[in-house]
Amino acid sequence: MSTIDPHPRETMIRIERICKRYGTQLALDNVDLTIGAGETFGLLGPNGAGKSTLIGLLATLKRPDSGRISIGGHDVLRERDRVRQQIGLVFQENNLDRELTARQNLDFQARLHRLDNPSAAVAAMLRRLELETHADRPAEEFSGGMRRRLIIGRALLSAPRVLLLDEPTTGLDPAIRHALWSLIHEASESGCTIILTTHYVEEAETLCDRVALMQRGRIVDCDTPVSLCKRYGKQKLEDVLLALNAGDAGKLEELAK
Repeated sequence: MSTIDPHPRETMIRIERICKRYGTQLALDNVDLTIGAGETFGLLGPNGAGKSTLIGLLATLKRPDSGRISIGGHDVLRERDRVRQQIGLVFQENNLDRELTARQNLDFQARLHRLDNPSAAVAAMLRRLELETHADRPAEEFSGGMRRRLIIGRALLSAPRVLLLDEPTTGLDPAIRHALWSLIHEASESGCTIILTTHYVEEAETLCDRVALMQRGRIVDCDTPVSLCKRYGKQKLEDVLLALNAGDAGKLEELAK
């Protein structure tokens, strides 16, 4: 198993021997990862595998019990404020202020990050999101897809070096999902490092340079989607995930025979 990018680039995220418990439950068990600058990296696995916990640690919202994480060379515990300046975060939940308009939601974010010209930045993002004609409508009137666009746009407004996406397209129909993929791909093309969790294997195959397969708090394997399929003799990454989701990591070894 390789957790190192096969195409070396500047390291943006370094995760070393991370453990995290909730009571007696071991949510993350000795996780090691190195993620390069500009890489789009996916976390795949069943519910309870530790994906969202790892996102929470990267976002400085949770503290590890042991181990070390650095983002852009800054320790997430000792330099939390410096880390937060570098990241954009999209939760699974809709956390927009529903009573505010799209413009107001973005403007609040722009001023929070002290952008030089917040009005111009907001106007540019509304165009990018194709929400100009809806800019002054309250978010509570938006469809699910429009809300997700706005949430991702809000996270991208400050041009973060790292974008953390926790199940960014869950519950959306395929057409809307594909539109959001374009927005995420555009961010990647601009040089943003992206970490995403997803249950959609096609999403990982489309967007990710590499993926980590997680189960019970551990990384079972990590590589490019194409390399993982070759390793286990399958045409689709989904076939490898089926064994993992069945709750038996040992089946991955059987697939490789």
